[in-house]
Amino acid sequence: MVTDTNKAELPYEKFLSLGANALTEAELLAIILRTGTKNCPALELAQKVLSLAGGKGDKLNCLHHLTLRELQDIPGIGEVKAVKIKCLSELAMRMAREKAANVLHFDMPNTVADYYMERMRHQEKEIILLLLLDNKLKLIEEYMISLGTVRASLLSAREVFLEAFKCRASNLILLHNHPSGEPKPSPLDIDVTRKIKDAGELMDIPLIDHIILGDGCYISMKEEDLL
Repeated sequence: MVTDTNKAELPYEKFLSLGANALTEAELLAIILRTGTKNCPALELAQKVLSLAGGKGDKLNCLHHLTLRELQDIPGIGEVKAVKIKCLSELAMRMAREKAANVLHFDMPNTVADYYMERMRHQEKEIILLLLLDNKLKLIEEYMISLGTVRASLLSAREVFLEAFKCRASNLILLHNHPSGEPKPSPLDIDVTRKIKDAGELMDIPLIDHIILGDGCYISMKEEDLL
């Protein structure tokens, strides 16, 4: 007879016999959770977590958006299990970033977008990063200029060039996310970018691109001839 306890162990046994590729997302998560409750085996508990994430869109990517409190609102998910899920999410982002780092070139917008995508696409507020580069387009430092509201961030040209002078940067890239998931630049994005570009030309610190990240997509103002 297969008991609830045996059912909870099935994903682990399946992993050993068939490998990770054979497991569903719920089965993989069940192994991470390890145990369920008396009335809710680990596999069923994992399905509840994914169901909650799925209510926000793409269920796997939306695990990033679930808070500890939201996870702990699921019966059977305590603090320890909630922390495990958040750590799993963070590891996934870091793995994606490490892979993207191997082909990162700051004169290639697609590689820059890939490198920063997982870090920024899940943010619920706009973040503006200033990438400060040397004359060989090597990263000196990245600086967070602004953490904005869901709708907008504030971008100060004065702050951009104060940081550029401080780091003795030779080139600049601006990078920001759109929490809506749509990377199309707004008229304000274009206007502010052009002002910073013009100022950079006067000071011989060119703005070489402004990249806007959406949900798995991006727009480079350089590629779109908006600079």
